[in-house]
Order: sequence, then structure tokens, then C-alpha cells
Amino acid sequence: MSNKPIVAIIGRPNVGKSTFVNRLAGARYSIVDDQPNVTRDRNYFDVQWLDKVFTVIDTGGIVPNDEENIRANIFAQAQMACEEADKIIFMVDGKDGVTSIDEDIANVLRRSSKPIYLAVNKVDSKEKFILINDFYSLAIGEPYPISALHGSGGIGDLLDDITEDFENIEEEEPSEHPVRIAIVGKPNAGKSSIVNALLGKERVIVSDVSGTTRDSINSAVKYEKEDYILVDTAGIRKKAKVDWGIEKFAVARAIKAIRDCDVAILVIDATDGLTDQDKKIASIVTESGKGMVVAVNKWDLIENKETTTINKFEAEIEKEAPFLNYVPKIFISAVTKQRLVSIYKETKKVWEECTKKISTNLLNKVISDAYAMVPPDTIKGKKLKIYYSTQIKTCPPSFALFINSEKLMKDSYKRYLENKLREAFGFYGTPIRIVLREKQEKEK
Repeated sequence: MSNKPIVAIIGRPNVGKSTFVNRLAGARYSIVDDQPNVTRDRNYFDVQWLDKVFTVIDTGGIVPNDEENIRANIFAQAQMACEEADKIIFMVDGKDGVTSIDEDIANVLRRSSKPIYLAVNKVDSKEKFILINDFYSLAIGEPYPISALHGSGGIGDLLDDITEDFENIEEEEPSEHPVRIAIVGKPNAGKSSIVNALLGKERVIVSDVSGTTRDSINSAVKYEKEDYILVDTAGIRKKAKVDWGIEKFAVARAIKAIRDCDVAILVIDATDGLTDQDKKIASIVTESGKGMVVAVNKWDLIENKETTTINKFEAEIEKEAPFLNYVPKIFISAVTKQRLVSIYKETKKVWEECTKKISTNLLNKVISDAYAMVPPDTIKGKKLKIYYSTQIKTCPPSFALFINSEKLMKDSYKRYLENKLREAFGFYGTPIRIVLREKQEKEK
């Protein structure tokens, strides 16, 4: 395991532990189901809260003294998690109140020397705060009312307290490793031809038959004193057309190559234009938080080109896929090598944007100016308040906004703030993330 502090989440079945982990990790990594005992083993996830990174252990629901095989195994897994963890979150269900199992677990945890934090889940409104009073009887300490499903309540306070003595992260400088460039796209768009042309040799098989490349192939290369690793991937076809077996795993490896890369070059066949499959692959790159360059290949096959042809092609891409507006587009030919080195040049620019850091003062000024220029709409008489903003990571650039209520942040307003960040700071070629952190306003 890593040197990061470890926080284990313990509780009886179906109190919302996996939902809470998914909320922290920002994706559905754990399986969530209404059936108890869905999570059986310890699952480990790295989580970032502001400038602190720690590992969360999601455990199965624990039922002390139950000898049934599955539940006994879950209890053993939870005990091991407690031994391994630096701190423990004991999660209970606010709607159910204190159960005999909760009391048994509390008796076990009180014998531990580890710091224990009592999270009362499913408290999703101020009216339900009264539900936490019963849990003082567990003698674990001050309960934190939270709603893992909605990301509301005292989640921010809980994480602030847990991470108070954790060390700040020190990000690796991007220059310390060669930039990994994944060449991705649908079959037969010319990915392998591009790699071979960039390398100046037949490193990978080139064929008119789609699906020739099955493994992701890495090649080290230097351009203008900068080191890069080119990763040629299998063409990603529509799921319905992918046969089970070697091709299915090749597609899986291509998707993994996207997740492992720094910048993805999405290769589009100029003769086909932007297809639905191209859009799906672009979505995979964006959702993976990776920088992207759109490379329109086979530009030499487009006849009767005029000075406005490129502009028209770009406009069509941005009309069909507005989320690609921030992504640079280059028009190349692997056969004639036309503008091929622009792949390196654009990758370097995009990587600089991926790793860009914004000072907290400047960030807060841009957000507050945007808020003043276009205030958010009121919802049921309540208005969104943004108390504070800070950049929490790079690759992709991610920003935490501390607000009064997540329910008051409309998707349209979140997009407006993202656009204002792009206007102010660029972020050309990289997705950006806005993470909402709900903080209760202090009583005056």
C-alpha cells in the first residue's frame, strides 16, 4: 500500500458506505445496490480533499457475532481494515435510528485506539437533524449529519476534521516524465500510419483492414529536445460490432491507454467527417480528464480545397460536438506528412494547459466577478452563495467551490462558471472540473 493516510469506513449493511465512497471518489467505483452485502471485500480508493490525499477503504457491512459464511467474512474484512486504517468512519443510518448491531459495532470500535468519526447518513434536510440525537448513546463522539446520496450536510466538516493532521500533497512536476501521447480513434482512421510517419520507421503494422492493431504499442521519441512516448492503440469500434475475445480485450486496452496517457490525439478520417463513434471516443477522453488534440487525417484526399475549407470543417465539428470547442484541431496527412509535427507542438501546448496552476487570490477574483456579473437565479426563495474557491489539482485542472447548497447550483450556471474560467485562464485542450463542497454557514 501507499504512504497515504488510510481511512476505513465501517458499518452494518446498507447504511450507504459505498454511496459515500462514490461521492468522495467522484465516480461509481463501488457497486451500489439496495440489497445488503453487495460489497464483500475491502476496496481501496485514493481520494483528494482540498490539498490532502488519502486512501479510503470501503468495507462490507459488518454484523458482529454472525457466523454465516458471507457475513463472517465481511466482519473479518472490516476488522482487518480497522487494523490497517489510521482513522475510522463509523457510518450509521439516521432513518433507522440506533440498532443493536450499531451498539455491538460501537462496543468493538471503542476498544480500538484509532480515532473514530461517527457519520449519521441519510440526513438530507435540516428538519431531519433531530435524528442524530439518538446516536449520542453510542458514546463514539459528536455525530456528523450527512447525506451521502446528495453530498450535503456535514460532509465538508467531517472531511475537514479527518484530514486536519494529514500532510499537504506535493504534486510531481510534469517535466519529470515524458509526456504520454495516446493515438486513438475508430478503426482505419490512419493511427498506425501516423505513428510510423512520426517515428520514421515501420514500428507498427499498417493495413487497410480495420482492426490490425490489437495491442497498445509504446514508442519513445524526442522532438525539439522534449521526450514523448507515443502509444498506438487499437481502433475503438461500436460495442455491437466488437466480437468477444481478442478484439474486445484490444478495445479495453485502448480505453486503458486513454486513461493512462497525458494527452490523447483523436484521429478523425477527413473523408468520413466527424462520426458518432468519434464523438463517443472524444467523450471517453474528456471523462478520463485527459488533454486532447483532434487530428483530422487524410487531408490530402479532400479535393477542391479552398482557404475556407478548414474553417468550415472546424465549424462543423464544433456544431456536432460543442464540448470540443476548447480542443485544438489540426489537419494532417500521414501519407504526405503534411503538418504532422504539429502533433508534437499542439501536445506540448495542451500539456502546459493541463498542468497550469492558478493562484487562489486570482481564482477567487474571477469567480466573484463572474458571480457579480451574472448572479444565479433564486430557487424556492433561496440563492446560491459561493464562499470561497481554490484549485485542488491539475491534470485536469480542478477547482473546489465552497457553497451553501449543492441543490442551488444549476448545471447551466456551473457551465457559465466553467466558461468564465476558460475566458480568464485558457485551459486550451484540457477538460476542467468544478467540484462543489457544501459548507454550513456559521451561526453569527
